[in-house]
Amino acid sequence: MRLMATRRHVVRGLATAAASFALPCPSYAQSSARVVIIGGGFGGAACARALRKINPKLQVTLVEPNRIFTACPFSNEVIAGLRDIGAQQFSYEKIAAGGVSVIAQAAAKVDPQARSVGLADGTSLAYDRLVLAPGIDLRFDALPGYDEATAEKMPHAWKAGAQTMLLRRQLEAMEDGGTVVLAVPATPYRCPPAPYERASLIAHYLKAKKPRSKILILDAKDVFSQQRLFEKAWKEFYPGMIERIPLSEGGRVVSVEAATNTLVTDFGNHDAQVANVIPPQKAGNIANIAGAADKTGWCPIDAATFASKLVANIHVIGDAVIGGNAPKSASAANSEGKACAAVIASLLAGKPPERPTIEGTCYNTVTPGHAFSQSGNYQPRDDIFVEVMGSGFTSPVNALGEIRQREADQAQSWYKKITVETFG
Repeated sequence: MRLMATRRHVVRGLATAAASFALPCPSYAQSSARVVIIGGGFGGAACARALRKINPKLQVTLVEPNRIFTACPFSNEVIAGLRDIGAQQFSYEKIAAGGVSVIAQAAAKVDPQARSVGLADGTSLAYDRLVLAPGIDLRFDALPGYDEATAEKMPHAWKAGAQTMLLRRQLEAMEDGGTVVLAVPATPYRCPPAPYERASLIAHYLKAKKPRSKILILDAKDVFSQQRLFEKAWKEFYPGMIERIPLSEGGRVVSVEAATNTLVTDFGNHDAQVANVIPPQKAGNIANIAGAADKTGWCPIDAATFASKLVANIHVIGDAVIGGNAPKSASAANSEGKACAAVIASLLAGKPPERPTIEGTCYNTVTPGHAFSQSGNYQPRDDIFVEVMGSGFTSPVNALGEIRQREADQAQSWYKKITVETFG
């Protein structure tokens, strides 16, 4: 999963505050307003650092139960044995050193009326503004037969860390000639092209170590992001190794049978030596607890301010939002975090916020030294983000190998840049 800030920059224009902020906003310029951020991923951590940079007088608290963050971008390389998991892991020490109070606990409750966040240990934090950056949770209730216990046998590896390593070990243990089956859900889900990058890099591993093996992708949709680029690369690098069954041909997985490692579709059953089941997703659970998620499981927002459409004085950023054209990706989350920080600082100072521009690019690697990308800028329109006309870019299908190598190098540079910028 490779995601980066786009190389384009769109000048931001001023906008009036959204309707939910129409009443006069008190100025905290000379006082110490309290901003609490729940979730320490690319969005939440970026928001915390940006707030402190914009206004060092703000009391900024980051609530994140994990002391170490394990990044999803590049984790497909870990699965394929091309990268060590340690290269994905980052602490919050430098964020804390920058004046952010980092609390290593889970948020268990949000009281919008009292403007407080209850923590797992029973203590609470008061806030003037709350930012939810909870990422995604997996909908274990959406796929019969698949639950957290089953994920220990049929890993999802969609939250980087232990699951990443479990899938890697299963590939290493599989006999040559086995079949790896990837179950891909319908959108929306985190990082739309990532399952296909994963299939590509698993194929790279199998080609080198277990060349008689195959990969089967069972897909709950007919088309996918950057499809022509992936399919051309598969024919070039992995002929006959990767098969994809789309929705219209019976690719949607409707249940799993963990005892036999079987994936069941409307058209038949598929047995796997290694099963990578990526289930449907929703906003992280604290969004539901706070009342910021709707019936879809995702969070509707006023895109101009990231303000929840359901709960006052709460902003939502990152993968959890109903974002329109803006992707659910590390790059977009990071961009949203910084933009949300600017909005909050303006609102707390009693000033109209600028209209945000979200930047995002997704890099995908199909074999070492061969990557392609898609990018765009996004601005608010009717409570969602839409792509700015002329900002979109997709790598040409017939680009020369040197172009693919250049994009692979750019992806490496981006990962270093975004992780240093976010975590220090």
